[in-house]
Amino acid sequence: MATANITTAYTLADFAKNLDPDGSIADVAELLSQKNEMLEDMMWIEGNLPTGHRDSVRTTLPTPTWRRLNQGIDPSKTTEAQVTDGIGMSEALAVIDKDLAILNGNSAAWRLSQNKGFLEGIRQDMAAQILYANSNLAPEKPMGFTPRYASLSTAVSQTANNIISGAGATASQQSSIWLVCWGDDTVRGIFPKGSQAGLKDEDMGEDWAFDDTNKRYRALISHYQWKAGLAIKDWRYVVRIANIDTSANAGGLRSTTPPDLVDLVDQAIARIPNLSYGRPALYMNRTVKRQFNKQRNRGAPASSTVNLTTIRDVSTDDKRGVIKRFETYDGIPLRTVDQILNTEAVVA
Repeated sequence: MATANITTAYTLADFAKNLDPDGSIADVAELLSQKNEMLEDMMWIEGNLPTGHRDSVRTTLPTPTWRRLNQGIDPSKTTEAQVTDGIGMSEALAVIDKDLAILNGNSAAWRLSQNKGFLEGIRQDMAAQILYANSNLAPEKPMGFTPRYASLSTAVSQTANNIISGAGATASQQSSIWLVCWGDDTVRGIFPKGSQAGLKDEDMGEDWAFDDTNKRYRALISHYQWKAGLAIKDWRYVVRIANIDTSANAGGLRSTTPPDLVDLVDQAIARIPNLSYGRPALYMNRTVKRQFNKQRNRGAPASSTVNLTTIRDVSTDDKRGVIKRFETYDGIPLRTVDQILNTEAVVA
């Protein structure tokens, strides 16, 4: 696979390196990257709006004229449309009893360890929203990947051209594999104009807090805020493999006739116009990734028309039959995202 191009969009880890070395914000950014592989890969740019980002997207190309001598050239032009992507604001307050903090030395490291539950919750929720949030139904949230790639009909959306169906038919037991090519002119995360990327960690100091019976106590309060959205400038650089049935029913991953995941991934790669135009990565949950590894070792069961088993047998000399684990496919990183559900509806 060709090497990805140089991009000016940053990951969260890149942004963390540019922050003042006061500890808290950089530590939080690194922690998030270490714990979620989609957020680690995701490229970020500062939006050109206080509440989002507006892109100009080319909708048609100019048509050249084939002419003979002494004939003129027909005028032509490109046409463009403006697309605005919104940003959501996720917030949380971490409250620690002041006396508990005093008992433990009240160190910044100890408070961060106590607040990890909040960080984990924010991380999981952000990954889930980037995948599934629908701002048409919940205006306070950004528009995620799934609502944009939600129909197999090109009459409904042109993104249907980049949805491949795994042919699963068991309602609410589906999963997806996503191929995303991150880059300046393809797909990236956005944060508001004039703000910072990633999670903002603010120590609010000491204040009154309330217990379950509405009684007051002195507490140390931390405020976490993450303003983020998703901007897809070129829909062709995202491919969704939908309708991967995770059940044991016929055609499901746990059946004797599972979908051929390797072939589906190969189809997805073929849909990307130019892999060198960004930084591609494949995202799947643990259930699907395990089956993907198994099939790459031994192949999917042969169908009546296709038998790819023998050409994909990469078994080793290990007599125990240990399944080989793969970190890439054709040079594209394989990423685990636990927030990709096994309970998606069938995409029709």
